[in-house]
Amino acid sequence: MRPRCVIVVGAGVSGLATAHALLRASGSDAPPMDVTIFEASGRAGGKLRTIEVGGLPVEAGADSFVVRKPWAVDLCRELGLQDQVVIPAVSGAFVWTRGGLVPFPDRTAFGIPSDIGDLLRWKGLTRRPKLRALGDLFLPAAKGTEDESLARLLRRRLGPDAGRVLVEPLLAGLHAGDPERLSVAATFPELRKWELDHGSLIRGAKAAIGAAGEERGRQPMFATVWGGLGRLVSRLVQDIGADRVRLDRPVSAIRTSELGFDVESPDSVERADAVVLSTPAFEAARLLGEANPDAAGELATIRYASTAVVILTYPPGTGGRLPMEGTGFVVPSGDRTITACTWVSRKWPQDAYGDRAVIRCFVGRAGHERALELTDEALIEASEREIEESTRIGERAEAARVVRWNRSMPQYEVGHLERLARVATALERTPGLVLTGAAYGGIGIADCVRQGAEAAQRTRQHLAGEREEMRWTS
Repeated sequence: MRPRCVIVVGAGVSGLATAHALLRASGSDAPPMDVTIFEASGRAGGKLRTIEVGGLPVEAGADSFVVRKPWAVDLCRELGLQDQVVIPAVSGAFVWTRGGLVPFPDRTAFGIPSDIGDLLRWKGLTRRPKLRALGDLFLPAAKGTEDESLARLLRRRLGPDAGRVLVEPLLAGLHAGDPERLSVAATFPELRKWELDHGSLIRGAKAAIGAAGEERGRQPMFATVWGGLGRLVSRLVQDIGADRVRLDRPVSAIRTSELGFDVESPDSVERADAVVLSTPAFEAARLLGEANPDAAGELATIRYASTAVVILTYPPGTGGRLPMEGTGFVVPSGDRTITACTWVSRKWPQDAYGDRAVIRCFVGRAGHERALELTDEALIEASEREIEESTRIGERAEAARVVRWNRSMPQYEVGHLERLARVATALERTPGLVLTGAAYGGIGIADCVRQGAEAAQRTRQHLAGEREEMRWTS
């Protein structure tokens, strides 16, 4: 039986997870498959990248995956990395306020305090905003099912100050997004469910913490692979087969043909029975311009934010000057150049770090990208200054590096789920063309691994002559 040819465009974590899942299924009850990945750049992994700064290994992109979503942990197990999965050495985080760093209240869910006493005692807000936030306990739930922005929901329930200082830096920061535009339904639907089921975000947070209490006692919130997530990428490529991952192989066009699809690159045209696009939405829109213009038009409207990571490594003896507890801090929108900071040497200590402070600063989010216009030198200087204001290390960094991620963060804006439904409808006209990746059903590593497995399942359905179910979940 002729192997069915599948081409995956994009070697980020979603594309690699798709190929991994396809090859694991090939040769069992499914038809044999010849799977190839085309990657435009010179490396696999997308935003998973471990680099060296001052001779020390540091993540340039994502540094961990969520454990409560099991797909990344399961992938590590399939790749034989289960013994290499590690958890943070410390927990907790701080919020940047005008009075300095203030730890989050003890019992929060999505930054929302679950205990009235914790909220009233919290030093990051004055008395009036705290009392306004307590109004959440008495306000009626909004009627209707219409999507709304994260900022609007938080203002309705908690007031303008508590939402901006406690919740938005954490939730909007995960998406590098503008809370005035981020969709609650597509990003944190739990918040709306708490309002409907419990009549209050505070009561909903309390119920969520209570329900997760036993589970939380058994497992941490985040994990990574010892030595860096670059090892996860390397193991995935090894599992798939390096010969199947064609680097420096951009795709210029995808066209339908009588036998399936023609995938064009600058020096060749290859036929495929199915094509999985694991690229940013704007790139998928470009590639689908001829094969499916309706889907392309919808994909082109998904906005992206640019970000940067500023990595600072300090001299020996500085590690002990970081706060003993906590993994870093977040910054309310517009208050500083940096939007968040991770104390890497506290969160993920390694022998190589010794007693040095190793810090990652994050810059840029939708609506606040002006700082990205600064030169690398100016970004490093601003980050060092703001780190000194918050932690009092007392010394300049020995080594520093800026990693820029241009148009890297897809924005799940109000109406995102409706847009995805229209994309799914349009794709019904080109069976065998499958989309996956961070622009659709979740931006985290675990969600991207899950979406890769779902894309593999839809591809297998197509090859088996079954009707594909194109949907995204988060």
